[in-house]
Amino acid sequence: MRVCTLASGSSGNSLYIETENTKILVDAGISMRQIKLRLEQIGVELPEIDAVVITHEHSDHTHAIKRLNIPTYVASATLELWKDKVSQLLEFESDCAFAIKDLLITPFSVSHDAIDPVGFSIETSDDFKVGVVTDIGLVTDLVKERLKNSNVLVVEYNHDYEILMNSLYPWDLKQRIKGRLGHLSNEEGSKLLHELIHGGLKHVILAHLSQVNNKPEVAFSAARGVLKRNGADSEVSISVAPRKTIGEVVQL
Repeated sequence: MRVCTLASGSSGNSLYIETENTKILVDAGISMRQIKLRLEQIGVELPEIDAVVITHEHSDHTHAIKRLNIPTYVASATLELWKDKVSQLLEFESDCAFAIKDLLITPFSVSHDAIDPVGFSIETSDDFKVGVVTDIGLVTDLVKERLKNSNVLVVEYNHDYEILMNSLYPWDLKQRIKGRLGHLSNEEGSKLLHELIHGGLKHVILAHLSQVNNKPEVAFSAARGVLKRNGADSEVSISVAPRKTIGEVVQL
């Protein structure tokens, strides 16, 4: 199994997941050209992608889906947005698992200012699990339940609270970012990570970092501290997803 971010942040998001038989993207929020180029950097051709699954309708997650001509799964509540615009459109319902070849994908509801935003639990036939949750303002028991026992976690570390509060962003935007429908701070992401540490967790990808309101080293330090306090720092590796280049290729 391979997992790699192609882009992460407010300027675009896309995550690549591969098993022996299946290749998918979670979100396609950058141009088709950039998706193609970044896939080629890890030895994958765009026509090899079996499907795209979409977390929510915001453009930094959906920019390329009108042009990809790949089976694209969206929440049923957003279907009308893409009808007649996406050539191979399929729908899913929250908490209803569906299969793409040897992957079992369970979408689950998250708190964000979108129509029906979801995270994903993605499991393989040989019992590997990737948990994906970005663009989330509030961690619920459902989120923790769906992400537990993940071998790889892609979790939002959007902002550092102090950096955000001292930034030049207008107050209403600060309120949105840190609100229940906004994004997780480093502290909130770390609390979630603490809940999800277990013996099978191998890698954590810190995702959707703000370019203005966070720093990679600050987010990394927060996550590393959680692992150390739980005695897991020697067992679990961490990477920070870059905004405009591919991230570390995680292989299980």
